[in-house]
Amino acid sequence: MKLTHILTAVTSAALFALGTPAQAADSIKIGTFLAVTGPAAFLGDPELKTLQLYVDAINQQGGLLGKPVELIHYDTGGNAKEAVNFFKRLVKKDQVDIIVGGSSSGESLAVMPLAEEEQIPFISMAGAVKIIEPVQKWTFKTPHTDRMAAAKIYTDMKRRGLTKVALISGDGGFDKSGREESLKLAPEYGITIVADESYGNKDTDMTAQLTKIRDSGAQAILNFGFGTGPAIVTKNLRQLGIDLPLYQSHGVASKKYIELAGAAAEGVRLPAAALLVPEKLADTDPQKPVLLAYQQKYQAAHGDVSTFGGHAYDALFLAVEAIKRAGTTDKAKVRDEIEKTQGFPGTAGIFNMSPQDHMGLGLDAFKLLEVRNGDWTIVDEG
Repeated sequence: MKLTHILTAVTSAALFALGTPAQAADSIKIGTFLAVTGPAAFLGDPELKTLQLYVDAINQQGGLLGKPVELIHYDTGGNAKEAVNFFKRLVKKDQVDIIVGGSSSGESLAVMPLAEEEQIPFISMAGAVKIIEPVQKWTFKTPHTDRMAAAKIYTDMKRRGLTKVALISGDGGFDKSGREESLKLAPEYGITIVADESYGNKDTDMTAQLTKIRDSGAQAILNFGFGTGPAIVTKNLRQLGIDLPLYQSHGVASKKYIELAGAAAEGVRLPAAALLVPEKLADTDPQKPVLLAYQQKYQAAHGDVSTFGGHAYDALFLAVEAIKRAGTTDKAKVRDEIEKTQGFPGTAGIFNMSPQDHMGLGLDAFKLLEVRNGDWTIVDEG
């Protein structure tokens, strides 16, 4: 796996006059492990770019607590075992003050026991609800959960009178967790799951599964997955002439999905953060200035934003604000301050954490979007 050490603290030699190893050691170290390469690169790539952009910006503005911020990163390639190895390295060798990372649910779930054992604050960027339920003292997360996504989708299905649903999902940690939550929640919304199909995330054709779904009597289809799989499902569905409402999860909430699925994506609905549609929010929305500022900064450097980069923005600034409030990098004090976060406007929503809630987002943080004319449109506001 690719292994990278990024010293973004030294944006200019004169900024902090970091001329010696002893001086360089006097920095605030933020560790991260992300899937920058491999099948989950669409998650890790914008996450790393976001962290680099904003750590540079923090240092250009004088650093944090009067010290430069050092970003130490390792590329897992999406491999949970590598995530564990790199997490250990960040703690033991690099001696970081806090860890933000874990592009995928599998990576995050694998390292959570280490965060508890080492007593280091860990802010995950992955979606599975199991990351925060049950609450683990040292683990937090920024993205909406798979359970929230299923609830948002089922609410819309119920509104449209769709009660018979076919479920199809990939074989990754996020996909499996999303499937499980979708099955659990269905009865609460009067939904009957009439088909339950799966595919491998490296599969290139899902017509066999979709043919079974076509014959199941389903009124709508829910695909829980990420990467290229959902785009293949979308195209195969239209190729088979199946004209059923298709819902995707927040796992494909980026322009990349529309690009991969092409015209077949028209009419697809999914829950997503408002980051995909900031200009369409009301001017009174407290998130709007945060979203527009992030969009402008990221697009100027790297092009189209994705909600995944936004998860990194949220994780970084939850950490930064907690360190500021703590006035120290003492791990226990920083952990406590993250848990006390209230009214923090991030890209995923307004964060209000507590000892019982280590994510701090409500269902209203999701927008229900539909692909129209190759772009996102808000279906509802809440």
